[in-house]
Amino acid sequence: MLVTKNDPVNNGAAPVAERFSLYSAPAPLQAVTFADDVRLGLSAAQKRLPPKYFYDQLGSALFEAICDLPEYYLTRAESEILDRHADEMLAALDEPVELVELGSGSGRKTRLLIEAALRRQESLDYHPVDISSSALIAASTALVGAFPALRVCAYASDYFDVLAARRVRTERRTLTLFLGSNIGNYDPAHAGELLRAVARAFSPGDALLLGTDLKKDPSVLELAYNDPTGVTAAFDKNLLGRINRELGGTFDLREFEHVAEYDAERGVVQSFLVAQRAQVVEIEGLGLTVPFADGERIHTESSYKFSEDDVATVAAEAGFAVARRWTDERERFAVSLLVAR
Repeated sequence: MLVTKNDPVNNGAAPVAERFSLYSAPAPLQAVTFADDVRLGLSAAQKRLPPKYFYDQLGSALFEAICDLPEYYLTRAESEILDRHADEMLAALDEPVELVELGSGSGRKTRLLIEAALRRQESLDYHPVDISSSALIAASTALVGAFPALRVCAYASDYFDVLAARRVRTERRTLTLFLGSNIGNYDPAHAGELLRAVARAFSPGDALLLGTDLKKDPSVLELAYNDPTGVTAAFDKNLLGRINRELGGTFDLREFEHVAEYDAERGVVQSFLVAQRAQVVEIEGLGLTVPFADGERIHTESSYKFSEDDVATVAAEAGFAVARRWTDERERFAVSLLVAR
């Protein structure tokens, strides 16, 4: 399905309606639904909910608030890197590019790379992929309004679905953006699978700009994922609220506590929603009854952290070579340019 949004002509450029299109995945690519994943996850021995469902309209707004928290350094550190080195990143490819972005969010950091690209070439095609169509529409229409030489073809779907179906069509050398340490939300096996899917979807010489949070003091990491203000907790609990809103669930969000723990051996911060008492939750839309023991956990997210060697290893296994690497001044975060072999 193709969705476009009308807007007036911008500074003599083509109207926004002619420079922005949004494709939602056809039915075969959406075989596994939110309802399916909730049923499967809450029926498992270790209850779990996939983090890709964080980003409904409310969840996306809460994540934007998280990015402004003093404890959540990731966005500021990555933005510092892009602000200082975006021109170097584009210059390293030495030819006109098209941008593909996996998990575009609000597009704040993407603007820095778009600006750098448009300093080197007359026009730019940008292909954001995100599970949230509302976030895509808001970010994409803002971008085409701000950049008259920009065309956006957006995809509201899961990364794997879009890459596997080879739906993104590019004509120039492709630079794929996977920022925000989103690669850390996948366990190592699935992270490698995703990078291999990127390599298969494009051509040798195409590149991937990968943002990774670096391994560091556990107290710093845990505070980043469980801030004193409680915004991260609200973001996590919104998964239960979404089940209530969309599937007729009866979760009392006050009866679940958000917990974030760093496992230094595995290099991962894990987030859980923990039942504060024994209880039973009904999900009417699924015809499902879910019992919880006192202290029982729902796993909601894993955020893996990386060393320089970790990035080199996962890149090589997926068919990429690390061409360049940049860090912020405090060396908390890294952005690596990987080139497909």
